[in-house]
Amino acid sequence: MVLPDTYAPFRHRDYRLFIAMVLIGSLSQQALAVAVGWDIYERTGSALALGWVGLAQFIPVLAFFLPAGQLADRHERRRVVAASLMIWVGASLLLVVAAWRTLPVAWMYAAVALVGLSTVLNRAGRDALLAQLVPPETLARAVMWNSTVFQTASVAGPALAGLLIASVHSAVAVYVMNLVGMLVAMGLALAIRARAAHVARRPSTWRDLFGGLTHVWRTKVILGLVSIDLFAVLLGGATALLPVFAKDILHVGPAGLGWLSAGPAIGAVLAALATARGWRSAPPHAGRAFLWAVAVFGAATIVFGLSRWFWLSMVALVVLGAADNIGAVIRQTAVQLFTPDELRGRVSAVNRVFISSSNELGAVESGVLASLTSPVFAVVAGGVATVCIAASATRVFPQLRDLKTVMR
Repeated sequence: MVLPDTYAPFRHRDYRLFIAMVLIGSLSQQALAVAVGWDIYERTGSALALGWVGLAQFIPVLAFFLPAGQLADRHERRRVVAASLMIWVGASLLLVVAAWRTLPVAWMYAAVALVGLSTVLNRAGRDALLAQLVPPETLARAVMWNSTVFQTASVAGPALAGLLIASVHSAVAVYVMNLVGMLVAMGLALAIRARAAHVARRPSTWRDLFGGLTHVWRTKVILGLVSIDLFAVLLGGATALLPVFAKDILHVGPAGLGWLSAGPAIGAVLAALATARGWRSAPPHAGRAFLWAVAVFGAATIVFGLSRWFWLSMVALVVLGAADNIGAVIRQTAVQLFTPDELRGRVSAVNRVFISSSNELGAVESGVLASLTSPVFAVVAGGVATVCIAASATRVFPQLRDLKTVMR
């Protein structure tokens, strides 16, 4: 039986609205990622073209993460989140037009760039907003449920996208669904009542702008967690090449792509449920758990790259997702607990750059390496590199040995 404290965050109205926003927004986001990947690969037949999707999404993140963090710390975070979702609505509308009118692929890259801008602004405001909605003693549980709901939506989103594409033979239905979903999520964000007590009224300085970077650099536990996660996912990410594996290696089509894309999320949900039950009385050593999660992530990536059977590939992706979720919850909880509220927006923006560097630049790395060698080599080599990173991590960041537990 799960302890009642597991559900403590849901006693707060604003948190329930927040979680509903995360659910709907994440469902739309994950469906969009599958649709864009399939659409571009169908038009170009190029693994490298899939890599450019990641680059198009990452450039705005790198360019605007400092202003995004500053906005989240100087303005009402719910309004920052709502503004970010409005940008996403514009990107979805552009994708609808591009698919409907069969515009050049460059328009799709432009829409993806808007998604990147929306994402960095959204995560800076959303991650910082979370700490305002629940008492400090329930923050770790709130982070866990936030991750669980995100991953649950990530199961349904890719599967739904695959089914829609297979049924109408076009990504336009997914783009329309994304447009509607983001409008609903924006309404939920504006319904949140919580107000920040920290909103600054004095003029901003350069020191303020770089406050998040400074805090991450000085707090070696945070720096270690986000750096290891960055390089592990950057080198070991296989998801950018899923359209190639679905079409040319496993031969399962768009519906199969939807399930493959949902595989990591299925594993993440299972891991979150196990976390809620298994860590309630004797939490593990968080630093050791994080490194084991990274190592398992790399090993599962290797298995996926070598597999020629759909169900073995699905199992590998489920294990990969479970390991990734355990590491992500530990990282995100540590970031929240080791950061003062007045810096949470800026630190969340920095954290988002690390995440985007791993995900979006990882897509570029995978696409380039796959085009120069093969998709199988790109995935397997990345998995081997990830295992090596986990094995050597404490030599670079010995502070992780002292990270006893953040899962309270």
